Amino acid sequence: MRAWKLHQARARLSELVKLAEGEGPQGITVRGKSVAVVVSRASFERLSGGGQSLVEFMRESPLYGVEELDFERDRSVTRARSALLHS
Repeated sequence: MRAWKLHQARARLSELVKLAEGEGPQGITVRGKSVAVVVSRASFERLSGGGQSLVEFMRESPLYGVEELDFERDRSVTRARSALLHS
């Protein structure tokens, strides 16, 4: 992601917007700190879910309608337990 200083972004807004659309997100910094990101409308819609409700999102899931899911539990030793075993 390209970073733009705020004064550059203001002066070259048209270019920044075209790059956001064509190349991807463009960052904006103030005093060296990242403060904002300009993204294309398509990226924004994809990232924000396009105004879709949670119910609509869940209904579009490949798991919609599956009655039972079998999740395997990770049986590895946790850090806290591992520390107790090795003390």
